[in-house]
Amino acid sequence: MAVFLIKTERFSLLTVYQMAFLLLFVMLTACAASPQDLSGQVFTFPEETNTTYVRLNASVQSFSAVTVCLRFITDLSRSHSLFSLATPSAANAFQIRTDPVSSGFIVFVNNRVVRFWGLNYTPNRWHSICSTWDGDSGLVRLWFDSESTVSKFAGGTGISEPVIILGQDQDSLGGRFQARQSFVGMLSNVHMWDYTLSACEIQNYVDDLNFGLGNVLNWRALEFKATGRVLLEDKMLACH
Repeated sequence: MAVFLIKTERFSLLTVYQMAFLLLFVMLTACAASPQDLSGQVFTFPEETNTTYVRLNASVQSFSAVTVCLRFITDLSRSHSLFSLATPSAANAFQIRTDPVSSGFIVFVNNRVVRFWGLNYTPNRWHSICSTWDGDSGLVRLWFDSESTVSKFAGGTGISEPVIILGQDQDSLGGRFQARQSFVGMLSNVHMWDYTLSACEIQNYVDDLNFGLGNVLNWRALEFKATGRVLLEDKMLACH
């Protein structure tokens, strides 16, 4: 009888530990049930991997113009994705990525490549980047910190049923991630609009002044699901 009681107690304790671990796992990987205000916070991607990413829920499912703005810090010297939007018809429906070979950035629109040259960024410093695309004219522009680029042509077909990923480059809708294309660093203040912002509005974003919050993605009311070893942390501010 004593042996039976000991085994039963051990089984009960094991069951409790298993349930506690399962509950913790679910809490860490669960999607935000409602929009969260991420003011003053950052997503930290601490390692090169093909399993860590954040999926963002867009409030608009079809659009013919885009503006995306975000802030990032990294020490990567290889090319990596900063913002990846895929659709059922285009893995790179709208993507912003670095391009160290050309000392600049690449913007994809419906799989078409547009390169912006000569925009070197300093590693281990926070930077702002914004890009616009207008479906009527087919033109793309990019702002890096306070520098603006010339307009370039990318075409004009619409974007529908978006899947938006931070931390990885989608080579197919929602997947086929490659570690060598992953982002390692911190991302913050991600906003997206279904229209093109003016140069003054973008400058207000860069300067962290009052600007109209994104109507497709809004950092102050963001719906997201984090997968893998990605952390939501307070942004470290300079001491005075």
